[in-house]
Amino acid sequence: MSITDEDIKQAEDRMAAERDRAHATSARYDRRAKRVIIRLQSGLELAIPPHLLEGLAEATPEALSEVEISPSGLGLHWPQLDADIYVPALLEGQFGSKQWMARQLGAAGGRSRSQAKRNAARTNGTKGGRPRKNQA
Repeated sequence: MSITDEDIKQAEDRMAAERDRAHATSARYDRRAKRVIIRLQSGLELAIPPHLLEGLAEATPEALSEVEISPSGLGLHWPQLDADIYVPALLEGQFGSKQWMARQLGAAGGRSRSQAKRNAARTNGTKGGRPRKNQA
């Protein structure tokens, strides 16, 4: 596969458009607030709890404090954790990979406490509960 000058120009144009939209100028971990603080070129500042970001949930404050901004300003990297976050995705509400996000949403759905769920559990309980698995 050969890359033409036109391909390079298009890629640079796309990168410039993304940089204008979500270019990180600084990033740090605030131990007191327990938040990752990201300041964007626009002046917007994001404060995100680490447990919401893929790869940062179990991290120590020391590991979270060592954060690097990519040269383009579009990514954050935690060397001790080998974790990366794409800044434009944060603005779209994506805090990790699709698979990781699906797991988080599924876990939240499983913990829901609706009246319909309580009624179904009560009805199933009167039937003797979940059938036992037969051991072969």
